[in-house]
Amino acid sequence: MDKEIKILIADDHQIVTDGLKNILKDVEGIRVVATAANGAEAYDICNTLSINIVLMDIDMPKLTGIEATKLIKRDFGHIKILVLSMHNEKGVIQNVVEAGADGYLLKNTNQNELIEAIKKICEGEKFFSSDVTMTLLSKGAATETTEDKELVESLTEREIEILRLISEGLSNKEIGDQLFISHRTVDTHRTNLMKKLNVHNIAGLIRFALKNKLV
Repeated sequence: MDKEIKILIADDHQIVTDGLKNILKDVEGIRVVATAANGAEAYDICNTLSINIVLMDIDMPKLTGIEATKLIKRDFGHIKILVLSMHNEKGVIQNVVEAGADGYLLKNTNQNELIEAIKKICEGEKFFSSDVTMTLLSKGAATETTEDKELVESLTEREIEILRLISEGLSNKEIGDQLFISHRTVDTHRTNLMKKLNVHNIAGLIRFALKNKLV
């Protein structure tokens, strides 16, 4: 990316904050500009500083990470949220996705995956680690409704193929390369999928795919 990515770390454990700052301090194009010890403080910082992405813990005082994510996404929609948590339970992850987070990593992630997630999310993609995705899949999806069944049946084979690749975290370019079509064609399919499924973002597409066992 051309411009510097400005990061806010929101975590109530100083040792975690210090560790993340140490990991990111020498990464070109990335700069930690602020830290917060709770969700309320994170929200206030987003209101006063230029932030591109928040590395958000879940279990924090005053405002939880999920509550803070909802508020930040409501009032500062341009700011990306990458949740970093020890929680690997399906219900928690689903709540994070519903809150509008752009990605979810477990705190046992490695440095390379963290940096990749930050960059991809700031480029407009979603990023969920393989462990998180497997948790959602292995513990079963919500019951498919009649309406969902009809929506699935309305999708073309190509749309289902693209929906699966989106859910795997691939970018438009990566999907286009894999399917031998242009990234603009992929973008058109993605827009059509959102209209068909009545969702408004990539997280909505991923939720639909998981719920209906398309991935």
